[in-house]
Amino acid sequence: MYDEAVLKCFLENQEQLFPERVAETMEEAEDFLEECMAVVAGSPREVWEYFDEQGIDMEDADEEGILSADEVFEVGDGRYLIVEG
Repeated sequence: MYDEAVLKCFLENQEQLFPERVAETMEEAEDFLEECMAVVAGSPREVWEYFDEQGIDMEDADEEGILSADEVFEVGDGRYLIVEG
């Protein structure tokens, strides 16, 4: 479900959301993301739609603010990983 780029992104940046590492290997990262039901969004618009569907208040937010949320990881290829901690 999660490709190598997504797993690598999470492994390298997981401490932006969690105070300590929750995964050390690609397999642990994949298991953790599956357990959290993490979502891969294909664009900033999809990130916005995800937060809207989840009922998260975005009244005063802009795209930059949404993309800089701790739960949003920029994969680096135009996609975003959303992990609810």
